[in-house]
Amino acid sequence: GAGAGAERRSGKELTKVGSSGGEMWSRTLLKSLRGARQSSQQSGERSLGTLCIVEAKDGAGGLDSASKATLACAQKHLPKPFVALVASDAKGASEAAAGEIASLAGVETVLHGVSDKEGANGLLAEPLSQVVAALVGKLEPTHVVTGSNTFGKNLLPRVAALLDSAPITDVVQVVDESTFVRPIYAGNALSTVKFVGKGPLLLSVRTTAFGSEALETAQGAGAEVASVGAEEVAAGAAAEALSEWVGEEKSESERPQLDAARVVVSGGRALKSKENFEMLEKLADQLGGALGASRAAVDAGMCSNDLQVGQTGKVVAPELYLAIGISGAIQHLAGMKDSKTIVAINKDPEAPIFKVADYGLVGDLFKIIPELAEKLPSQK
Repeated sequence: GAGAGAERRSGKELTKVGSSGGEMWSRTLLKSLRGARQSSQQSGERSLGTLCIVEAKDGAGGLDSASKATLACAQKHLPKPFVALVASDAKGASEAAAGEIASLAGVETVLHGVSDKEGANGLLAEPLSQVVAALVGKLEPTHVVTGSNTFGKNLLPRVAALLDSAPITDVVQVVDESTFVRPIYAGNALSTVKFVGKGPLLLSVRTTAFGSEALETAQGAGAEVASVGAEEVAAGAAAEALSEWVGEEKSESERPQLDAARVVVSGGRALKSKENFEMLEKLADQLGGALGASRAAVDAGMCSNDLQVGQTGKVVAPELYLAIGISGAIQHLAGMKDSKTIVAINKDPEAPIFKVADYGLVGDLFKIIPELAEKLPSQK
């Protein structure tokens, strides 16, 4: 409650320390929490407001859209204060993200350095879930929140199993501190869910629902930045034998990220081949947008699976979504129907995509796309 949060804030005397000071940070934080925890245990309540888990990847150029949405949800809709935990594959990216988060309003402490090994071990779900579980046991937050992206979907179920608490996933609206709205049946219905367990309350939030909310900057000095305690790092290290980071292969592109682009040009099965799919690249470049695809196009080998939009791919909500040669299966609609403007091009006038499209063009895409590309000025 507010009283517990106030007690904790008044007793906080944290200093910025390196990784060797993790144990010092743990002792200091535990001491500052003692009074709040004693009173909260007597009342059956937990001590801290929210533990916010974000991902910071090397070379990403700052916080990604999922991390920003997670922070926005914690800042605007969940109990304060909140502690942010940064998981990263590089020390530099971790420190940069921690500094950026520390400037936000409502943040009490930013923790980083979840692994004592350099590299991508900090993003592996097996050891990271142990770190998070240990932190939850120490800080006793009422809520734990992360993004509903690949990182969050990999991490949250493991944390939930360790804490024996059912997670609430894909949250699109916060009604109150224990009631949330989430899509079901591939987005065709919205379910209002109330958490009645003992906690902590674990949830993941959709980028498209909270990503447009601006983050508020703190007035005055920013939050403290500290390393994760030695006990929590040791808990993660004990689980490192469960998985090993082998490597990552990713395609480099000057186009914006799919889940953060203002314009998305997606192609489907009707393009028939990888060579035909490439003509959408020119159109995407002209519009300054990202390239997307249906699952059928991905399964047919026309493009890589990181372009997939839909229930089992990425969920996007750009200002403009061009669905080219996409029939509009329910699984695909679940990933793009929240787009501000949807334009569909398909030769079948009965295609389901036209039911959600704002503008529809019935015709042969192999004639329409070259003509459209010829008439559009380049916006790249």
